[in-house]
Amino acid sequence: MSEIPAKATESEDPSDGARSQAAADAVAPQGDAMWQSSPPGSIYDYIKVASFSIGPDGLVDQWSLRAEQVFGIAAAQAVGMDPIEAFIDPDRRELGQRKMAEILDGREWTGVVPFRAPDTEDGTPGAEGLAEVYVMPTRTEDGEKAAVCIVVDVRTLRSIETDLAASQSIFGQSPFGFLLIDLDLRVRRANQRFATVFGGTPDDHRGRGVHDYLPRPEAERVTATLRRVLETGDSITDMHVTGFVPGSEERRHWSVNLYRVHSGSGRPIGIAWLAIDITARRQAAREAAAARRNLALLNEAGARIGNSLDLETTARELLDVVVPGFCDLATVDLYQGLLAGDETPPGLADGSAQLRRVAFASAVSDAPFIGAGPPIAVGAVHHYPFNSPCADALRTARPQYIPAEEGGLVQSTLAVPMVAHDTVVGLAQFARTKGSEPFGDRDRELAVELAARAAVCIDNARLYRREHERALMLQRSLLPPGDPVASGLDIACRYRPGNSSSDRPSEVGGDWFDVIELPGHRTALVVGDVMGRGLRAAVAMGELRSAVRTLALLDLEPAEVLSALDEIARGLGAPGGVQQATRAARRPREADLSEVYLATCVYAVYDSVTRRCTFANAGHLPPVLVEPGEAALMLDVPPGMPLGVGGEPFEEVEVELPEGALLALYTDGLVESRDHPLDEGLQAFVGALTDPTLPLEDVCDHVLNTLDTHHGEDDIALLMARVQGLPADSVGDWTLPREPRSVGRAREYARGRLLSWDLEPLVDTTELLVSELVTNALRYGEGEIRLRLLLDRTLVCEVWDSGLVQPRRRRARDTDEGGRGLQLVGLLSAAWGSRRTPRGKTVWFELPLPDGETGLTDPAEALLSLF
Repeated sequence: MSEIPAKATESEDPSDGARSQAAADAVAPQGDAMWQSSPPGSIYDYIKVASFSIGPDGLVDQWSLRAEQVFGIAAAQAVGMDPIEAFIDPDRRELGQRKMAEILDGREWTGVVPFRAPDTEDGTPGAEGLAEVYVMPTRTEDGEKAAVCIVVDVRTLRSIETDLAASQSIFGQSPFGFLLIDLDLRVRRANQRFATVFGGTPDDHRGRGVHDYLPRPEAERVTATLRRVLETGDSITDMHVTGFVPGSEERRHWSVNLYRVHSGSGRPIGIAWLAIDITARRQAAREAAAARRNLALLNEAGARIGNSLDLETTARELLDVVVPGFCDLATVDLYQGLLAGDETPPGLADGSAQLRRVAFASAVSDAPFIGAGPPIAVGAVHHYPFNSPCADALRTARPQYIPAEEGGLVQSTLAVPMVAHDTVVGLAQFARTKGSEPFGDRDRELAVELAARAAVCIDNARLYRREHERALMLQRSLLPPGDPVASGLDIACRYRPGNSSSDRPSEVGGDWFDVIELPGHRTALVVGDVMGRGLRAAVAMGELRSAVRTLALLDLEPAEVLSALDEIARGLGAPGGVQQATRAARRPREADLSEVYLATCVYAVYDSVTRRCTFANAGHLPPVLVEPGEAALMLDVPPGMPLGVGGEPFEEVEVELPEGALLALYTDGLVESRDHPLDEGLQAFVGALTDPTLPLEDVCDHVLNTLDTHHGEDDIALLMARVQGLPADSVGDWTLPREPRSVGRAREYARGRLLSWDLEPLVDTTELLVSELVTNALRYGEGEIRLRLLLDRTLVCEVWDSGLVQPRRRRARDTDEGGRGLQLVGLLSAAWGSRRTPRGKTVWFELPLPDGETGLTDPAEALLSLF
């Protein structure tokens, strides 16, 4: 038994300190393999191998410390025991004794033996188990037969077998690349999956390092990570590694998990490397990120493009979205004809029509221009050559890739036609500089969508600009041309369309003003405002303005004019027009306000002879009067209801205006806005009229400049008139009795006054026409007769009487002795007419003043032409 080494169990029970030291020494360089002792925690310590020897007498003569641990029996107790009697159950002892005899006869034996340790001295049952026994025959020093027994706990052994089988299965069958890296950071084992990716067999990879698989910078990073895992024991999960596989130039990406591997006793023996190819996943992630970015760009485009109905602004809004979120450089070119307001963008079929560069944006400091040839500045008009990609994009309405110039900063460019409603309106170019990812198919689709959205907004802006300009032309065509002229008034006026500084873009409105000369050197002043905006409001304004002119020439009183306008307004928005208005006037309470246009209007008639002005108001702001030496004040004119409401009469107010007085009529756009209440604007307007003695043009400019902060999206109409009454010596006024001789007396009055005015060329004609009108008043009129001559820019003669029957011009037969008087008046005068008055009627005619060549018809010739 002395052949069993005495030191076989010296390291069987390592202390915790020894284990820690082993873990710390795991990464130390290995010494001479022939003489290096196995550290505690070796495979033998994990398996827990026990040994004992049996003498020639079949009794235990040596018992190791490990046997004490496995069987739970101390050496002093075990030595001298019969192992068969001690550990084998009674029903198996006979077989055990036969086997022991065979062993002692020099025969080796290996087998699994169930055992049960003897009970302890305190009566505790001994441990039961299953042991795998290796029996090797030997001889003592005396030559007697003996045996050495090696015992392993079957449970531990089976656990090792199971672990090994599981490890082999996982390592060999894993769909992931699996490496076992030793303490020198060399591949100790590689699985088939790893070999399939990197070529060869698993054994071909033994001894290789990280630098054999990865580019140098990546390999150095991974090596440092491996050392850190080996030193600290901290695991690494989802470390992204980039490299290439043999035979492919495609960059591959892997997700790597690293963890330190230990022996069964806890000794570090290397690093496990588990890798999965995530190239497709990264590509999908990039595509998903690109899709999210594209969706965000489209959402941003929807929110930011088209907020302004201006072509250039819309183009800049597109570039604000795409730079730098989509590209580094971008330009927008629009057809020059489109910017000029043509119905459809003109251009040659080959795409070489003139364009104007309306926008450019760059995200790089040293911004290059896009495209070949000389740079194109914003605002420059240019065209693309026939064979260029840009012309091809315009011609085919399909995007084109533009090749990058060698050595240039731009590496990828897309030329995208801007198509709206099957019409190409321009071209957008998007470029990416060196270092950025080139444009792909997904980028091209996004660029087409962005350009299309901007194109629709630009086309809408073009249509809006066209309609807006047409409406403005219509609106301005309905306003008085130039500076109006009126008898006894100095007039100045201003009209401003609403600006676009508010939240919504400006549209034409229904504001208007007018100055209408009436018979007898009287003047009608009108300011009105159709509620609402747009082309329909402008058209309604034109119809109302025309109606006002017609009604004014009928010489109706201001209240009567507004009443008639009210009926017309109620028919503007309804089918049937004025006929509908007439029916609504008969049953005003039944009128549907949803079918009419509402409008406000102030109508005033100024008489330059009496310097009196009669006002009527239909829901409009009050006129402002500034008398010489007095502060401005708002006239108390009853506002009445707006035109189109109907059912309420309008009141008149007559005001005497002193010489030099200033009268202002205006619309609410001058004094009201979203930021300023009406009362504040009215006070500001009154306060701006501090010096009415200035020229009227200067007064208008001062008012507009002062109230500029109050000007919002609404139109402004401002009409100012300074009173310059007709001088007394320019008026001849006589009352004639109702008798035949009044005809001759009227001729004498007219001759004398014309001679005093140095108007001798008009004497004969005036005498003849005065005689005709006075004769008609005697024949068909009533009451006393009044003759009045007015001298201003023309000569006006008026004959008044109390009769209500209006004169009617008729064609006399050749045999008739009379009936030609009004025909004669029409032939000899520049204009003539009649009007009702509160106490009868007035018949008048007008003669132009002579200016050298009088141009007047000779009375004798006129008389002869009637026969």
